[in-house]
Amino acid sequence: MMRPIVQRVNAPSLRPVQSWTRRSYAFQAAGAPVFEVFNRRTKWLQKERAAADPELSRQADYLKDEVAARLCERLLDIKRSFPRALDIGANSCNIARALTMENPDPDPSTPVSEPLASRISTLLAADSSESLLYRDADLPFNNDIAITRQVLNDEETIPYEANSFDLVLSSMSLHWINDLPGVLAQINNILKPDCPFMGAMLGGDTLFELRTSLQLAEQDRRGGISPRVSPLADTRDIGGLMQKAGFKMLTVDVDDIIVDFPNVFALMEDLQAMGENNAIIGREMGPISRDVLLATDAIYRELHGNEDGTIPATFRIIYMMGWHESADQAKPLPRGSGQINLKDILEQK
Repeated sequence: MMRPIVQRVNAPSLRPVQSWTRRSYAFQAAGAPVFEVFNRRTKWLQKERAAADPELSRQADYLKDEVAARLCERLLDIKRSFPRALDIGANSCNIARALTMENPDPDPSTPVSEPLASRISTLLAADSSESLLYRDADLPFNNDIAITRQVLNDEETIPYEANSFDLVLSSMSLHWINDLPGVLAQINNILKPDCPFMGAMLGGDTLFELRTSLQLAEQDRRGGISPRVSPLADTRDIGGLMQKAGFKMLTVDVDDIIVDFPNVFALMEDLQAMGENNAIIGREMGPISRDVLLATDAIYRELHGNEDGTIPATFRIIYMMGWHESADQAKPLPRGSGQINLKDILEQK
């Protein structure tokens, strides 16, 4: 089968289970009930099934590997080492692979740099899917980083003590969380003061080509539409959620990765092999019928198709970064304390 080609669009400047005898847990403060959108057991089953075919699963990891590499590149701007790091929602340890890459800085004008793993003493990779988490435990990259794997009951409850990590990372998992504000607050709680969290998740207009084509096809063939593609957080909401969770010095940016596929069937096969297929509650409408898929493929090509006969699929990646508050952390000056008028500077230019 023709493999998809990853295109980099608007890329930033660029790649034994631990046991606990006694610990306290991070809990979200009491508040409004969580509105459940995703069936977490369904998502766990999808990841387990994806890992059941390791060869196919590895072939479909191109997107997660790419996002993990772009996320880890941002560590190049932080000039410090991290004694204890956590990868929450680790999938198949894509972040660990990215951390062991040689010369992670893609800028050809910079000197050769050591793998980012050299700045991390220990990495704890945690995920609810044991099969996916341990899928690549015997590959060579495990020898280049001090990694420990831990299977969680569910990533929505993070079972670690407060102030216990120097760095928390998360790549391509947060978009399946029901209580995203609560999980962000738990992540902030387990960070030590003046230590960063960096995450990447699908959001916004991800797969808008597939969404519109499926809706039009179902409307034409079935006279109505079904929730076939999972809802995603909007870019504008992430900064507010990070701020509400207590993070300081926030950074949020967006990156589009466009992948070309031979047809809509190959796209949906790869989404399944990634474990990224639909997991919303109430998805019991049954599989998509072949006539709807054929109509979807035709509409997709008509509305979005490339000149070479392939179809593009846009994955919008939201990158977020925030720091646990610290007394000696840099803070913005009070409003109105500025001594230079920005208007004067712009008029001079």
